[in-house]
Amino acid sequence: MAARRKARRLALQALYQWQVSSSPVNQIEAEFIADHDMTKVDGEYFSEVLRGVPTSLTELDKQIERFTDRPTAEMTPIELAILRMGAYEFMHRVDVPFKVIINEGVELSKVFGASEGHRYVNGVLDKLAQALRAPEVNAGRQPKS
Repeated sequence: MAARRKARRLALQALYQWQVSSSPVNQIEAEFIADHDMTKVDGEYFSEVLRGVPTSLTELDKQIERFTDRPTAEMTPIELAILRMGAYEFMHRVDVPFKVIINEGVELSKVFGASEGHRYVNGVLDKLAQALRAPEVNAGRQPKS
């Protein structure tokens, strides 16, 4: 799990750079691989998320904006990158439990985001999970007999 957590952290930083610089994703990916020790990072996961978010951008933003109080253009770049990553994982990585996606997003926002940004990220990711992973979310809420 530590390798995947490191991959998410680097993917967030790379997506942030992509958002603010508009540099090509393949250039950013190459720079990150050259500049970081990738031996203890899930490199496939890093690349998938880094490449997948930009290619799915329209659909991701559409899903995110269903549950936010402002358009994505008005969000901080860190919040937006975290929400896009979370939405991507909900939609394309069904092997990752929804609780892990929410927790990782919250933890990343505590490290990189504004002081109370993790609360916003938590609320949006929770609503996204309910919409995009309803059977999984509801299965976790069923009373045990």
